[in-house]
Amino acid sequence: MEFHDDFPQYEFRDQHGEAEGKIQRKRLWRVFWYMLGITIFELALGSYAASKGFNKTALICIFISLTIVKAYFIVYSFMHLGHEVKSMKWIIIGPYTTFILYLVFMATVTEGNYSAIHKVSPPDKAYAKPTEAETKKAEAEENEEHAPATTTKSAEGAKHE
Repeated sequence: MEFHDDFPQYEFRDQHGEAEGKIQRKRLWRVFWYMLGITIFELALGSYAASKGFNKTALICIFISLTIVKAYFIVYSFMHLGHEVKSMKWIIIGPYTTFILYLVFMATVTEGNYSAIHKVSPPDKAYAKPTEAETKKAEAEENEEHAPATTTKSAEGAKHE
């Protein structure tokens, strides 16, 4: 049983020639290599930065920027948004851009500095497991409190009796 429809030979329907196909494949491979290079750079930077103690905020900004560049290449090339008219691009990209800006706003202005606004203190040491030295010190203090009180009379106190 064969499938027959009104559009035979889908691959020839757009009338792409071999030369145009080579150009498109070359463009896609170029995007692939760019994205691979960015990913390798991210991995190298992440492994190098961990041992050198780079500024955490700067690293986060770099990684987010590189991720946005990779997302651009994916949407532009593999999802064919680069070939659309300008209005269609904005219809598709506009809501996502608005949502991402909203998330950045939430992370930095509202939720991101909640503890600074409300003066939330860090957790007490009571939640942390005490160290061995702290345990010994606490036991020594407890033993001193429960030790029987011995009274010693001083020389002056003995004279008055």
